[in-house]
Amino acid sequence: MRRELPEINAGSMADIAFLLLIFFLVTTTMDVDQGIFTKLPRKENDTPPIVLKDKNLLEVIINEHNQLLVEEKEIKINELTKIALAFVDNGGGTDRDGKPCDWCQGAKDPTSSDHPSKAVINIQAVRSANYETYISVLDKLYKAYGILRDRYALKTYQVSYKDMVKEEKKMLENNQLLRDRIKLIQEKYPLLITDSQIQN
Repeated sequence: MRRELPEINAGSMADIAFLLLIFFLVTTTMDVDQGIFTKLPRKENDTPPIVLKDKNLLEVIINEHNQLLVEEKEIKINELTKIALAFVDNGGGTDRDGKPCDWCQGAKDPTSSDHPSKAVINIQAVRSANYETYISVLDKLYKAYGILRDRYALKTYQVSYKDMVKEEKKMLENNQLLRDRIKLIQEKYPLLITDSQIQN
């Protein structure tokens, strides 16, 4: 006489597999590309035209051969951070309220920018320029602002701006003092980078 093998109830296996899948989806962290930290301004109807002195505008041009021109002079991309540092930190004049930049350590060249709050860097790229070149230019300019903000933070608070921002991101509680310090540093060296496209 043949013995029948007992059946294994597999009806709940699908439920268990589904629950495991949900568990792993909920508990797994995923790295998400954050992209470029550039915020576009809101459109305002009654915006008065901005008048800039030539000395308060640094033009960075990327041509069709992916070469960089700063003030109509060809430069290597590695030189851009140094040029931006000298331009933003020049401190050759006053801000809109007539106050000098007493924290600037630049050359105070009367032909360069008056104040960090007036120093605008404009990136102009032809349509055929490589995106990688544009990103490299942005990276070098952000590096310049990072150096200036770090220097101010270290001198004023004995901690780098980079570390302050990291600390703010990790904070579980609201630390208004830290946020105020970060805001002040950003006001001392505001990120004034614009871009436009050149038709070719």
